[in-house]
Amino acid sequence: MCTNFTPTKKSQWVKDKLGVELPPDYPVESYPGFAAPVVVKSHQTRRVACGLAKFGLIPSWAKDEKIARHTYNARSETAAEKPSYRTAWRQRQYGLVLVDNFYEPSYESGRAVRWKIELASGDPFGIACLWDRWTHPASGELVVSFSMLTVNADEHPVMRQFHKLGDEKRTPVIIAPDLHNAWLGAYPANAAEMMTWSHMPELRAESSPRI
Repeated sequence: MCTNFTPTKKSQWVKDKLGVELPPDYPVESYPGFAAPVVVKSHQTRRVACGLAKFGLIPSWAKDEKIARHTYNARSETAAEKPSYRTAWRQRQYGLVLVDNFYEPSYESGRAVRWKIELASGDPFGIACLWDRWTHPASGELVVSFSMLTVNADEHPVMRQFHKLGDEKRTPVIIAPDLHNAWLGAYPANAAEMMTWSHMPELRAESSPRI
């Protein structure tokens, strides 16, 4: 499960690859509840836009924000049926979280050690996500939030080494740049076919303990 990542600040890459501008201000690192840049596409106008969304999806029917503590990652295998995600999935609310890297724990030493995972190329990348809108019942504030989509990574050459012994290995689904538009405009059947790590760019990982 991915709980911590570095949103990209590389505006030129974002403009070149997706044709959008990054929002002006957001945290250097993101955790559940933090804001991060997400790219979405209107299925009516076909316009692509980038804005801030909170990490941890809050479905439109939620009574409060507490559910976001449990919805920052969504299993792609069940997202179409789970109450928290099924509306976003069926309404094609597919997005890309723009990051430089993300972090996972390795337990090879017997304790949790934070490792940084990034593309072997060093480029930023987009992680597949579902997004939704929720209106705060007291303030009326409109909150946009998202959940990263994940797949099994038991056989992935890099991601299989993380998490506790015996736990299923998972990885966020990184969408290759040449598939960005296809993902953002996908229909549910096509989106399901893209929930695999086989098309993901090559990754590298290194120990990155907090100082």
